[in-house]
Amino acid sequence: MGLGSEAGKNKRHRDRETGTLGKLVSLLDFVALADGPMRFTDILSLSDQPRGTLHRQLSHLVEEGLLEVDRDGRYRIGLRLLTLASRSWARNEFRAIAEPHLHRLQEVTGETVHLGVLRGAEVIYLDKVEGQQSVRMYSQVGNASPAYCTGVGKAALSVLDDAELTERISGLEYRPYTEHTLRSPSELLSDISQIRARGYAFDLEEHENGICCVAAPIRSDDGHMLSGVSVTGPAYRVTQQRLQAWAPRVVVAADSIMMDMRNRMGPKR
Repeated sequence: MGLGSEAGKNKRHRDRETGTLGKLVSLLDFVALADGPMRFTDILSLSDQPRGTLHRQLSHLVEEGLLEVDRDGRYRIGLRLLTLASRSWARNEFRAIAEPHLHRLQEVTGETVHLGVLRGAEVIYLDKVEGQQSVRMYSQVGNASPAYCTGVGKAALSVLDDAELTERISGLEYRPYTEHTLRSPSELLSDISQIRARGYAFDLEEHENGICCVAAPIRSDDGHMLSGVSVTGPAYRVTQQRLQAWAPRVVVAADSIMMDMRNRMGPKR
């Protein structure tokens, strides 16, 4: 996402707690989620901070190594933040539990496999195993995508109870990424009803043109973590019939991950 992500993302940051820490985290988000380095004026246009305050906050982040600024005055993520993110990813127990199942699924299908976690109304990609024939797509570890138009996102939403589901999706801006994107809460609810009935979700070029997937939900026993696993590939090679054939394997992978979570992350006796 670049400066273009824009209205929904900007509103999300404005709605965040207005304390100093919240403002600094918002600045890190702006820079981290941009397509490339950002100039001061780019960040200023997204922030609700006065120019002087923003300059001081960015200077503090640079001093702490969380941001870097080049000779042209463009800001990018700093090495200290990258180191923290790398260590967090490597030590994430859920990702480690899921990893062998992701690789087995990739070996069986030959296509790219994703692991994503639901955060609010977005999916954060926690892991990705590239297919045998790599295809350019938006998803990267750490990237966020809207839940309403991604397979992993819709799968994760499907295990929410009706009240929480309605709360999460009612205020969304249903941006039409492609001609196949769901455009309203009623369309999404109808799709989720089908997902619940069959146990898996499809993304049929809803987020990116030419990209399709089948996904199954993963839920921790306490319900605090909602996530999903998917197999993704190009529409010219991965037909809906093929996705349908892979669906049972994706469901088995999701169930196996949940079982391992219970065994390794559940209460110790």
